[in-house]
Amino acid sequence: MTLKERGILRDPLPNFISVRKRQWKRPYAVRKPKNYKATDPGDIVEVDTLDIRPLPGLILKQFTARDIVTRWDVIKASSSATATAAAYFIDILLDRMPFPIKAIQVDGGPEFQDFFEETCKKHGINLFVLPPRSTKLNGHVERAQRTHTEEFYEITDTSFEMKELNQALLKWEIIYNTVRPPIPALFNAKTVSGTKTQLN
Repeated sequence: MTLKERGILRDPLPNFISVRKRQWKRPYAVRKPKNYKATDPGDIVEVDTLDIRPLPGLILKQFTARDIVTRWDVIKASSSATATAAAYFIDILLDRMPFPIKAIQVDGGPEFQDFFEETCKKHGINLFVLPPRSTKLNGHVERAQRTHTEEFYEITDTSFEMKELNQALLKWEIIYNTVRPPIPALFNAKTVSGTKTQLN
């Protein structure tokens, strides 16, 4: 006779609560409306994090932002990817993007919740969050991170002390935005880190 037949083993009570119903409601972030199109600079800036593993046992994070219209990037290294660090990155974006930011698009990572959401709301920046398991929808910033990995981290001899690393990243960011890529004609002259740079 089995344990179930002897009354020792009982089936668990059914749980009819849907996983979808248990999803936490974001206080500010929303799905990008289907009719929202990025046509001008700043309409959508994709933001993501990149793992940096320069040495055994050392894991740093890079916050990366890319405007999908102009392909303008802003990058900053951090010791960790917390909501506080991500919120601080917004201030850097507002300072270093050469145009107003209307909307930021992120995945559902915890670093893009809480204080990050509050900071977007405080600055009047729309915050779009991707559906689960759909990182391909942030393909512009994913491609940017591959480029920064291949053309900065893999070939640049730099210190991984945070201050020195961010100084090197800022130099690379300026080169990347003003020398390396073709920039649309509407960006004939912009101010980057306080220096007016002629763009092609």
